[in-house]
Parts: sequence; C-alpha cells; structure tokens
Amino acid sequence: MECWQKTEESCPELEMRTSGMITPEEEKEQVQRGDGRQTAHRSSRTARSEEDRDTLWDAWGSWSECSRTCGGGASYSLRRCLSSKTCEGQNIKYRTCSNVDCPPDAGDFRAQQCSAHADVRYQGQYHEWLPVYNDPDNSCALKCKAKGSGLVVELAPKVLDGTRCYTESLDMCISGVCQIVGCDHELGSTAKEDNCGVCNGDGSSCRLVRGLYKLQHASGKTEDTAVVIPYKSRHVRLVLKGLDHLYVESKTLQGVKGELVLDNSGQYHLENTTLDYQKLSDKEVLRITGPLGADFTIKVQFASGVDSVVQYIYYQPIIHRWRETDFFPCSVTCGGGYQLTSAECFDLRSGRVVVDQYCHYYPENIKPKPKLQECNMEPCLASDGYKQIMPYDLYHPLPRWESNPWTACSTSCGGGIQSRSVSCVEEDMQGTITATEEWKCLYSPKTAILQPCNTFDCPTWLAQEWSPCTVTCGQGLRYRVVLCIDHRGLHAGGCNPTTKPHIKEECLVTVPCYKSIDTLPVEAKPLWHKQAIELEEEIIVTEEPTFIPGPWQPCSRTCGAGIQHRAVKCQVLLSFSQTVADLPDDECDGVKPAASQPCYRTPCSEASGRRREDEEVEVEEEEEGETLQKEELHDWEYEGFTECSESCGGGVQEAVVICLNKQTREAADQSLCVSSRRPPQLLQDCNTQPCPPRWEIGEWSSCSASCGVGLMTRTVSCTHRPSRDSNRTEVLREENCKIPKPGPVQACNRFDCPPMWDTRDWGQCSHSCGGGVQIRQVLCKQRLADGSILELPDTFCPSKSPANQQPCAKQECLPQWVTTNWSPCSVTCGNGIQRLQAVCRKQGEDGYQTVDPENCFFMARPTSTRPCSLRLCENSIKPDPTILAQRKVYIQWRKGKKVQLVVGGYAYLLPWTTVVLRCPTRHFRKGHIRWLKEGKALVNLPHLSTTSVGYVKIQQVRASDAGVYTCIAGQAQEHFVLQIIGSKQKLPVPKVAESWILTGRQRKIGQLDVASTGERFQELPISANQYDNIVERLLELKGSVQEGVIDKTHSSEKNKSTPEDERASSEIIIPDILVADTHRLDEIMHNLSEGLGGPRESVESSTQGPLLYKPNIKAYTTRPRSPVIIQRSRKFEVVPSSEIIVHVGVPVLLQKPVTSLEMRCESLGNPKSSITWTKNGKDLHYNNRIGLLPTGSLRIQSPNKEDEGLYTCTAMNRLGSTSLSSLLHITGGKGRNCDQGNNMGVNGPHCPERTNGSQSAELCRGQDCPFRWRVDSWAPCSATCGGGSQTRRVRCMKGPEDSLREVDSQHCLGTGRRPSDTRLCNVLPCARWATTHWGPCHGQCMGPSLAAQHRHVYCQDTNGTKVPYRMCSGFQRPSSLKNCSSEACALHWRVGPWTQCTATCGRHGFQSRQVTCAHRQTGKAMREHHCMWRPRPPSWQRCNILSCGRAADCRDSTRYCEKVRQLELCPLPQFKSRCCQSCRNT
Repeated sequence: MECWQKTEESCPELEMRTSGMITPEEEKEQVQRGDGRQTAHRSSRTARSEEDRDTLWDAWGSWSECSRTCGGGASYSLRRCLSSKTCEGQNIKYRTCSNVDCPPDAGDFRAQQCSAHADVRYQGQYHEWLPVYNDPDNSCALKCKAKGSGLVVELAPKVLDGTRCYTESLDMCISGVCQIVGCDHELGSTAKEDNCGVCNGDGSSCRLVRGLYKLQHASGKTEDTAVVIPYKSRHVRLVLKGLDHLYVESKTLQGVKGELVLDNSGQYHLENTTLDYQKLSDKEVLRITGPLGADFTIKVQFASGVDSVVQYIYYQPIIHRWRETDFFPCSVTCGGGYQLTSAECFDLRSGRVVVDQYCHYYPENIKPKPKLQECNMEPCLASDGYKQIMPYDLYHPLPRWESNPWTACSTSCGGGIQSRSVSCVEEDMQGTITATEEWKCLYSPKTAILQPCNTFDCPTWLAQEWSPCTVTCGQGLRYRVVLCIDHRGLHAGGCNPTTKPHIKEECLVTVPCYKSIDTLPVEAKPLWHKQAIELEEEIIVTEEPTFIPGPWQPCSRTCGAGIQHRAVKCQVLLSFSQTVADLPDDECDGVKPAASQPCYRTPCSEASGRRREDEEVEVEEEEEGETLQKEELHDWEYEGFTECSESCGGGVQEAVVICLNKQTREAADQSLCVSSRRPPQLLQDCNTQPCPPRWEIGEWSSCSASCGVGLMTRTVSCTHRPSRDSNRTEVLREENCKIPKPGPVQACNRFDCPPMWDTRDWGQCSHSCGGGVQIRQVLCKQRLADGSILELPDTFCPSKSPANQQPCAKQECLPQWVTTNWSPCSVTCGNGIQRLQAVCRKQGEDGYQTVDPENCFFMARPTSTRPCSLRLCENSIKPDPTILAQRKVYIQWRKGKKVQLVVGGYAYLLPWTTVVLRCPTRHFRKGHIRWLKEGKALVNLPHLSTTSVGYVKIQQVRASDAGVYTCIAGQAQEHFVLQIIGSKQKLPVPKVAESWILTGRQRKIGQLDVASTGERFQELPISANQYDNIVERLLELKGSVQEGVIDKTHSSEKNKSTPEDERASSEIIIPDILVADTHRLDEIMHNLSEGLGGPRESVESSTQGPLLYKPNIKAYTTRPRSPVIIQRSRKFEVVPSSEIIVHVGVPVLLQKPVTSLEMRCESLGNPKSSITWTKNGKDLHYNNRIGLLPTGSLRIQSPNKEDEGLYTCTAMNRLGSTSLSSLLHITGGKGRNCDQGNNMGVNGPHCPERTNGSQSAELCRGQDCPFRWRVDSWAPCSATCGGGSQTRRVRCMKGPEDSLREVDSQHCLGTGRRPSDTRLCNVLPCARWATTHWGPCHGQCMGPSLAAQHRHVYCQDTNGTKVPYRMCSGFQRPSSLKNCSSEACALHWRVGPWTQCTATCGRHGFQSRQVTCAHRQTGKAMREHHCMWRPRPPSWQRCNILSCGRAADCRDSTRYCEKVRQLELCPLPQFKSRCCQSCRNT
C-alpha cells in the first residue's frame, strides 16, 4: 500500500520531516547517483497537480529501484519543496516491492548484511559475524554476534530497507524504523492470516483436529503410530506424556519417504518444514508452525513398560472443495430454452475431480446451488412451428422431479425401509408429461428415494405379578396374567404365540397338611382363587382341533359332598370364516379333560342333612317340572369382607352383601332380591397388632424454579404411635424405620427456560455530586435443563432490554478551589518565582461555574510556587559551571542488575554489574560534559559508552574497568574511584594521576592527551586505595550478615514469633548497596588509628571472624581460658514494642525509628572476662539514652543519626582479650538507600526525609527535649513531565511535641545534616499518543452497509520514538476502531416459508423455517455472524397450541404409559398429557 497523504496526521508512521530527513543537497546527490534519473525527475515535475502547486511541492519523482530482488523490499519516491519557506508534509514516501519468495539457497537478508563486515577488522581482529534477531531495544539496528566468542556489536545503526524487524513477522525496517506490513504485503495494513494460512480469511478452508491416543505396550510391538498429519497442515502441537520417544516419518505427494529421529531439544528440518522439539523428564513436546511440506506420520518408539498418552491438535486443510461447473448445453436449439450449472468435488492436492462423497465428508463444505439461465432466445424458423411459444413462462413450467408412490414397508414393526422411484419430467404446452435427462432438474434438490418406516417397536409379552399359592399347606399352583403390549402401551394382538410366558406354575408351601387339601368349594374360596381356577381351565379355540371345556355346573348338593358337571367338546376354528365347528372326540389329540368332579360346600348336621337332602330332592323335582318364584330364586348372602381400613394398629372391615342366584350360585343384580330381606351390616376388628415405626411423609412443596430445573422438598420423619387408642405420634431415629428412606428432595420443571434478561448490581456513580451516571451490566441469559446458564446475544431475549444506566448523585456540589495558570515571573530578568493561581468554582448541571471566593472559605487555598528564569540581567555575571558531587563510599553488598552512582566518591562493586555513573551539573549543558579515565580521554568500548546526557554506562563491569574516572564541566572537575570486589591487585595509580595526588601541581589538560584550551585538573584529595582495608573487612562479614537477616529466628523458636515481632524484624533489611559518607568513614578510621595503633590493626581486631560453632562451655569454666565472644547462629531477636536485639558482629541497618536497640556481647573465659564498649575507636560515653546492662550488653534508647558508627565490644581477662564489632547505619526509606541517586520516581524520591530525633522527642519531657529538624510536606511538582522541581519548608524546632517552638537553624546543625528543601520530580520524558492511518474498510459488519475500520495506536515521545504505553497513561487514548461504509455489508436476514406444524393440537407442536444471512443485491449467502448487528428472526416456533379437548382424542402417545400408571406419575402434567387414556381414571 502506498501512502499518498501530505499531512503528518494522515500518515504519521511514514512521516519524514524536510528539516531532519532529506535536505535538498542530499536529494540532489541521490538523483545524481541515479544515472539519468535526474532527467526523469525533472520531466515528472511537469505533471504537477493543482494541489501540488497550492502546497508549494514539486511533483513526486519516479519510484526507486527495490531494495531487494525477492522476499519483500522497499522502494521510495521523492519530491522537492519549491518555496524558500518550509513546506508542510513529507518529501518522501514508500511502498513495498519484490513480494515474491526467495529461493531456498538465497540465505537470510540480515545474515548477509552481517557477513559483509567479515573482511573489516574490529578491535584489530577479523570475525565471522552472525545476525542477532528480535532485539527488543532496536529491532532495526544491525546487531551481530562474533562466532565463537559471544561478542555482540552494533555494526550499523540501521539495517537495509526491506529487512524484517522480527523473524516471525512481515513488518519491515524502512530508514531505520520498523513499519507495519500486513499479510497482503501492504504498508500499514492490518490484514492477518487466519489459522488456515489464508490472508484475511475467515478460517473456513481448514478444520481444527484434536485428539488423544493411548499407546498399548501389551501388544508386543516395539513401536506404534500415534497420528498421521496431512500435507499443508498448520499449527501442530503434540505432547507425549510418558517415557517413550517420538520420531517422525514423511511422505511427499510424489511418494518420496523420509525419517527424522528426535534426540535432543532443538530445531529440526524435514521436507522444508521446521520442527521445534522439547525433551523433558516426563514428557516430549513437538511444535510445527507449518505448513507441512509432506504427510507426517508421528510414531512412538516404546522405551518402558508403562503405557503412554499422546495428545495432539492441528489445523487440517480441507483438500476436497466444491467447484462450480460451466453451464450445461441449452435445452433447445432455438425459441428460448434454459441451461444449468452444477457443482463437482475437486481434490486440491491431485487437481482432479473426485466423487461427491469426499466433499460431503466435511460439514463445513456447503454444495453451491445450481444456477439457471435462459439460452438460445432467437426465434425458430417458421417451418419449426415454435415461434409463438413464450419460453418457460407460466404456461410452460420448468422441468421438475416427479416421484411415484412409496412401496410397502419391508417390516410391520421394529424399523423397515420403503422406496420409490424419482425421475425428472417435462410438461409441454398441451400438458403432456414426459421423462427427460436428470441434469435439467438439478437446479433443485432431488427428492428422497428411500425412507424409514414402521420405526415403532414390535408388540411384546408383558407378564404381571404372580398370585399367591392356591393352598396354605403342601403343594399347589400359582397364576399370573400375561398381556400383549404394543408400542402405544395398549393391550393388543400381534405377539408371537410361541414366545408367550407360561401363566401357571407349581408352588410349594412349607407347612404340613393335616386335613383335606380342598375342603371348600370354589364358590367359597377368595375371589382371586376363583379367578385363578378359571384362568387355569380357560382354553382358546385355535385352528388345531382342541378339547374345549365348558363352565362347571353348580354342585349337586348344598352341603356335604356332591358332584358338579360340565360339557367338554372337541372344537376347531375355521380361519376362512372365523367360526367354530364341533368335531368328534377322536379328532382331538391328548387326554380329554374331566367332565365331572366332586364338590363340597359346607358340612351337614344330621337334621339339616336330612332336611337338605329332602330339599334337594324337591329342588330336583321342581327343576324337572316347575320354575321357582322370583323371590325364591334369588336371596341375599354374605360374601367375605372388605379390605381392612388399616394395615396395622387396629382397623375395621365390613361384611360384603350380594344378591345370589340360588340355582347358579352367581351374583345377580340387587334389584332381583327383596330389599326388605337385606341382612344387617356386619363389622369386625382387623389388623389389631401394633404398628411398627413407619415413615411419615408430608406434602411436596411447590417447585423452587418455574424452569431450568428446580427442587421440591417434603418432610420425611420416622414416627411411631405407642398404642391403638393414642392420637399422638413419637418421632424416632431414622435407623428404626425400614430402608430405603423416601426421598425428601425431588427435581422438578426440568426443561429449558426461555432467554431472560439478567441485570447486575449498579456500579459506582461517575460523580459524587452535581449529577452523575452509574452503569450496570445487562446480559441475555438462558438457564438450561441441566442447571447450567448459557449467555446469548441480546437478540435472543424477547422484551426490551432493561436500562443499563441511570442518573445518580443529584445533590448539589460544594464549591472548591481549582488551580488555573501560573502568575507572571516575579522578576523581569534573572531568577524569580511564579505562583499558582486558584479560583473558587462550583459544579452545576452546565459544568463548572466561577463563584465568589468567599464561598470557598471553609477550604484552605492551595499555594504553590516554582522557580522561573528569564533573560540574564544587564551587567550580570554568568555563573561558573559547578558539579554537584556526592562524597559517598558505595559498597555492593549483594548482586543486582543495575547500579546508579554519582561522581565525587568511591565504589566497591561486584563484577558483572551494570553501572551508570552520573555527573550532575549546574550552569552547564550535559551534552558538553567530557570524561577521562586515568587522565586520558575515555574511549567507547562495546560494553562502555558515554550517553548524550553526560552519563557513563558500563555493561557488566569487569576488572579492567577499575580506575579513576574524571568528569569535566568547563573549569570544574570531579573524580570517582571504581574498585572491583574480588580483584587481588591494588588499583594502580597512573603517572599522570600521581602528579595530581603527590605534587599538587596544576597541569593543562592538553598535556594529558585531551583536546582542551585551558582547563586544569584539581588535586585528587585522597589516595585511590584509601578505604580498601576497612571495606575488605566489612565484606568478610557478608556471609554472616546474610544468614543473620534471612534466618530471622532459630528453628527451635520459630513458632514463638508474633505478627508484631515480624513487623519489627522487617526494620533490619540488607540493601543491595551500602552507602556511607566519606567524612564519617574518615572519622572512624582516624579514631581507630589513634586508639588501637593504626587502622589496619584495629580493623582486624574489631572484625575478626565469627565463631560459627557452639563452644564447649564446661571446658571454659573448668580450666583457665582466654576470652571468646560467642557469635550466635540466630543473629538478632525481635521483641514487642519495637525493641531490636542484635548480637555483636552483625552490621545493623535501621529502616525506621525504634524504641530501643540492644547489642548483646556474650563472652566465655576463665577467669570471667570484663566487657567494655568503644564507638569509632573511642571510649563510649554513657548517658540517659546509652547505657551498659548488667549482662554486658549495650542498650541505645531511640537511636538516631547521631548514634551511627562502628561499635566494638572488647572482652578481657588476665589471659588476654578479644573484640567483635558491629556497624550501625540508620536510613530513611523502605529497604533502599536514599543517597544512591537512582531512586527518582515520577513524584520525586521514594525515600522521604525523616525528622532527626523525632523518636527521642516523643520520649522526652520539658527542657530535656533535643533540637531537631521539622519538615513540611512537598509542594506540587512544577512540571508534569520532562523534569520539574519541588520545594518544602525546613525549620529547627525545640521542646516537646505539645509546645514546639521554632529556633535558629544553627541550633540543629549538631543533630545532623539539614534536610533538603528542593528536589527534582516528574523526570520521565514527555510523551503523547500517536496513530497510524486507518486501514481498509473490510472488518466485521456493524450495520447496514457499515463495517469496522482499524488503525494502530502507540505512545511516542517528542522525538518520535515509540515508548511504553504506561508513559501515555495520563492522556486520553485515541480510538483504534471506527465504522466505515462498505457495500460488502449490504446484508439482511432472508427467511423462508414456515413448514407444516408437527401437531394439530396439544402443547408439543412446532414448525420451522430457513433463516440465512444474504447480500441484498447479489443474494449470495454469507456467514451468519456478518448479520448479527440486527436481531436474527426466529427459525422455529410453537404452533397449534390448542386443547385437544374431546374424549375421543384422549389417547396414549407413548408406550410407557402402563409404567407411568404403575409408578403413580399421572398427577404430573408432563406425563398426564402424554398418557391421557391410561391416566384418565387415576
């Protein structure tokens, strides 16, 4: 893409200013080097546009040659400013070129540029240079690495145009700046490849494949294939978990095979494909970005007996795609016909057409619909007779599919298939239908030729429960009912009779019989027994001759033993007429059933027996000749009892009265009996045994949710009624009732809820007063039947969305001070001050309004000043430059990445630390600062350089960097001595430096090989090795200090620490660097040399090695010994009330004030040793704050800066003495030294100044309170960025806190250094947001003909350099997205007709329709997410939601209705509606 805009806003990333990029002289040189290009340049100016003339620019020149011949390069075009003034815009523009892949042997472009320096000496040697890729600091600088030595050097500040910024990106370097390049090889484009490798693709040309393969070692194989990944796949990630090993086999499309063994972690190459392999202890990981150059087979070689698992994921290209064919031949040669297209399945690998099944395999492939167009529209000749026919209008329909009726189903149940024939037919003008070729009908889908049928289950036998045994003792029979149930749950025919379960079987009751097995006639037996006997003897007439017995006649006697008869006939079923015919007995096989059997009703007494015999004779006579009267034929009789009203605990049962036919002994209608003779009601007790504990169940509660699965609960308790007459029940433990316990909880309403709006809580108000807005989140959600919640697009929710914002904080705001502008400078020349002005403002509905300042009287008016500097006053003398040196000694205590130091002192650093040495100056430009080392000009090295702001930066300092560094600013100069810890040799003092130190004579800098005109060196005030001895002894304590700080408590007492102890223990922290004032160290060394005979000796005696073992105390008490000071393994203790206890021998660093500090000095010796203390080599003076405890320990109350120094404990007896020292240092920050100079943040130093002696002041009373400094808070910074200043008030105070008074500053000079009243702040550079130009308008569709457009937003400083985003966090970030007009988004939802409803009534009918996203003009179908800016019309709906109503329509619609009735599920609505008939009478 070319950038043609002429303003910096429209093309900022390609902007090259006229003033700083290409001058007319440079342009002229470039044109002259172009061998005739100048002529073309001049001729091109004649084509200037009107716009060019208006902007005073010449026309653009021709494009330069491409910087590369392949792999993507850059070309530029120039133009010239024709005005003497500066033209607005840029004079150069770029475009990409040569966007073709380089041949494999061409090599890397960045590597070629590095290798071009191989014949140039660097530091006197030739090197083979290798490129350094992906440099995070400057990706467009040519950084190379020397092969073998690891030396990294920047060989050129800019790589050649067209060099890739990063290895995995298309972004390229142009004129030393990294420019964005999209996958379409256009500058500034945001186009990116999808997962399939298609630029700006939608991911539809490939599919995600993921899987897991478990390797089975038990098969006896030594290897196994995990997965085969096809050619052109991308983004492969495969993980083998186990102890086996991976290896790869490849096979190209030409059949060439390859193999790759993966031994060690690293990169491998196979078939032009890079494989990243990582081998870990318990797994192996293989990553391939792709695309694959062949089919890769991933195999696993077994290495152990434990089974491994392979997980893999990759994007597989869809190699079989639909391809639209050309139009088929026209249907007619003249007169107007039609022709169609079709679609064929195309193999992208082989380039051949294959069968359609290959394309149907991928669900992503949608076969394009055939297209139809008119053809051969010219009229036919008159002889043809067709010229009057209007082609294919309403009277001449298109060819169509014609289907014949379906054949009969292949099975009557259980699922069969039926077919039909479908053909393409044409209908002519006369209505005659003829068959034609199938391709003419392919514009519409061919109707189905097969369909399933009779998919319902076949009828099956369903056996009911067995009846009780027919006898109470001995052997009897039991019966059951067997039904034939069809798929509707109804009792119907159609079951296989050969598979019918038996209905009768023998049973045995294990009770011996003592009387006749059958003593009662059938009529007297229970009802179920009577039914069982009837079932036993019921035989159905079949097509085979069978003996069919009739019903038994009544018994011949009413009491005693008698005989009853029945008719037994041989019968057969005539299938053709469905009638029954009688046959002779010899036609039936088997034994003929008995036609008579004995019977017995009740025992007879003598009298009654005779009487009844006579009655029977009379009855027989009457049967022969007469008919009984009505009232004598029927009579009332008791027949058993009803069921007991209670199952236990005492119930009642009633005798059943029936009207009985005396002759047939069968029940008759009650109207046949005389009602006046009806016997009385009889009741009897039953089930009088006490009830066992039982479950008492309450009613189900209502469902907790109306949809999406809720819960119903009920009470279930184990109860017992003590007695039959008691009305109370006792609640027992659940173990007393039978298991299982009825469930107290049951799911209900298990169906999906409709989508509903879900509102979150309101957020915080945008303003606390004066009217604000609060926002909440409103989401469309649906609760599913499994309990989960699905978040849906807003279009799925029916009603209008609830409000997502509302007004708040309507109360009126109080007025407040608002700062405005700075006042004019207080002076007209020289240095003065400015004051920040403030006005009283009140916030209202229309914004802020300025009101009377008296309204803000309740608030303190903000006051702030800042220095200002105008032109020099006349006759004023320009101040001399000064260097703000710091007299410090820096000792690196532990390793750190970076250290910042200030000239004027000494530094003892660990090797491989990065050092920044600063030289702060006043009245002198930092860019003019010069540096010397050992008196000679400092030479830049690969790891050592001087910056543009006057710093010296040393990367990974080493022994050769030690020396004396000198900073020169005009006539001022300061020195800095750098020592490397671990270097055995003393710092050599150069001859020139010796002259500074020893002679004191002033020499010109010119004599020291430094170009100068008159600057002179000052004397070096002290020896370069002055502090070596004391630093060396302090470093010897380094190991014990680290142990003492890290191991805060002894292992035996770790559980005794308290939170208060831990807070106090945090006050002793070992910093990265110890910092000491040189004058304090000088004082210590001077005192030690005077008191103990020299600094070396005293240091040795005061810092002797600690005793790291526990001494044998008994040995020291039994025989004479010289003193030994015990060095405890626990180096310090923390007790409540901020009291610190330290064992001598450990440096003490206090971060904040404490109540007291105790230095313990425990010694052993015989005789007992005496303890004395010294400070800085002098006897310690005790007072009310500093005292000696009886144990020999030293206690300091409220330690402050005055107490800093080297404390030495000496133990002495007549046999000798020993000493051990601790250095006390008090800082004012949280673990960092405020004197380091590298702690300047946005708002100033992290370490605020502390009030010296503030703790002691809190503890003092009256006149004993010491003088102390008191500081106010810092004023606001004078600048928001780029470096400002802050001021504060510093006063000397006297007296206790409740009656402080200010005194002259001279009184506080003895308490310590005066705190600073000015400091720098907001030193971070100024930065602003910048943007690229807008990208193409082909993003996601946002509305009708509306798409999204993107641009890149980044943070840059005033020099145009990109900086981290956090540096622009204070400014409003420009938008990176906006809407744009695009015809590609002229889309709408296209809906089809509704299908027929699936039911005519009830609640289960629904209908659907097709809803697609389509282009308004072309009608082409698009992916649905392009239309999601508008609610999607529903694709299905309920229909015919009417009550079926009529009893005739009440039927069962599922085969499980019998089970529904048995399980008592009919009360539930969802079951009652599906099982209407079965549930009707429940």
